[in-house]
Amino acid sequence: MDIYKGTVAFSGIAIGKILYYHKSEYQIRQYEITDIKAELELFRQSRTRVIDQLKELYEKNCSMQEAQAEVFLKQKNLLEGKSFQRAIESIIQNEKVNAAYAVMTTRDEIISTFRNLEEPAIKERLDNIREISERLIGILGGISPRIDLGEKPVIVVTESITPTELMEMDKEKILAIVTHHGSDISHAAILAKTMNIPALVEIDTDTEWDGQLAIVDGYTGSLYIHPDEEIKKEYEIRRQADLEEREELLKLREKPDLTRDGKRVEIYANIGNMDDLNSVLYYGAAGIGLLRSEFQYLGRENYPRENELFHAYKKIAETMGNRLAVIRTADLGADKQAAYLNIPDETNPIMGNRGIRLCLDRKKMFKAQLRAIFRASAYGNLAIMFPMISSEEEMDEIEAMIEEVTNGLDERGIPYKNIRTGIMIETPAAVMISRELARRVDFLSLGTNDLSQYTLAMDRQNPLLRKKYNDHHPAVLRMIKMVIDAGHAENKRVCICGELAADTALTEEFLKMGVDCLSVVPACILPVRRALRQVDLSDMRR
Repeated sequence: MDIYKGTVAFSGIAIGKILYYHKSEYQIRQYEITDIKAELELFRQSRTRVIDQLKELYEKNCSMQEAQAEVFLKQKNLLEGKSFQRAIESIIQNEKVNAAYAVMTTRDEIISTFRNLEEPAIKERLDNIREISERLIGILGGISPRIDLGEKPVIVVTESITPTELMEMDKEKILAIVTHHGSDISHAAILAKTMNIPALVEIDTDTEWDGQLAIVDGYTGSLYIHPDEEIKKEYEIRRQADLEEREELLKLREKPDLTRDGKRVEIYANIGNMDDLNSVLYYGAAGIGLLRSEFQYLGRENYPRENELFHAYKKIAETMGNRLAVIRTADLGADKQAAYLNIPDETNPIMGNRGIRLCLDRKKMFKAQLRAIFRASAYGNLAIMFPMISSEEEMDEIEAMIEEVTNGLDERGIPYKNIRTGIMIETPAAVMISRELARRVDFLSLGTNDLSQYTLAMDRQNPLLRKKYNDHHPAVLRMIKMVIDAGHAENKRVCICGELAADTALTEEFLKMGVDCLSVVPACILPVRRALRQVDLSDMRR
């Protein structure tokens, strides 16, 4: 028996045989062509075939998993767009090379340009570029990828996996997913959560595991290859208990967010794109506590237009109905960049011109987003939240811009609501003046991810600091309490929307601090609701 350790992308236990998924590997030879017109036509025919494939895959899957099936729709739209097509055709014409080589070259240039950016929206777009490129190359080379998992359910092991590959597999045949590359916040990991499939990443996979019996422990991050009988029996018992616990959790979807003694502390969802809307409703969230609006700005070639922003926010408002949806204005800069933004290189971008600082420098961009949010507010229950605030002077500028935007809407007769505004408390400076800031808005929301790293002076994504980084540090927890007290002193609601909000080991402590709401990723809503319902605060009220 061999045991391997990795990172948990989604919890759960699986026992079964491994199927090692080999991605298609194309050996593309470059050669000079003499008939450019014929090669262009060959590429265009292949492009049409791939568009038809993606349309068929979308229609086949949307009735079962509409949000996830939209991956195919995005890829279809990307392939129908002119920029990707023009780039490939330009290489064919100017370099007189074969179409398959032109596709590969275009793909590699795009990936090379953006590969160092960590923003999920960009990673998703690069994954889509890879996948449509592989489909094109497959047709041009007469090769098609192998997705068949066989007759019995298996543990899928592979170097890496994309959302599209997951969608093309028979979901009933997947017991678990184990990959070498990837992260617990990748789009594929999020899809695995939605599909309730245990997943591990960062494991050194081996093709020789194909066909061997294995156990995936999605709680400890362990993978057992060829387990002995004692371990197997133990995990069969644990798997049954795990299934029973999941069924119990699902019963909480319709339950109210109440502590044992009846105090209401609402649980909201954090989402990063439109695909997550269905999950917000499925898990019974009170609403959206944090919509990361950067997804509309990244992985593209120019600024989104106001109407594009408006239609997205309008859909969110209409989908949520009476439930609150808090839109955080664009938190760009640091690791969230796009070429068209032309953000200068910074020695320390995490501490640089990011968040509200960048928005206030680019007033035209910021006003367009503000107008779009206010216009969409007429269709639902929206709120707006500003990131990385550290001074009242920033709030002065924001308030002046909101007044300018709403006056403009009034002049044009465009309806909107007087929506609530909020501030993300993410810096020690904001903590220290949180009472003054609370007077300027309707609510405060603690962004514990950045607040923790700024307080500890540690980059939370630095692997060398993984064992030293402690977001349970007393200083972090005291700052959270300070903000809650400051907000309440001004009769304002205070929410926690960073990763700590999903840490059930802290749920009771946060409730005793007096927090009004928690906002977590959709998959964590039910575990947090269960933890909340077990807390009794009656002793504190005496």
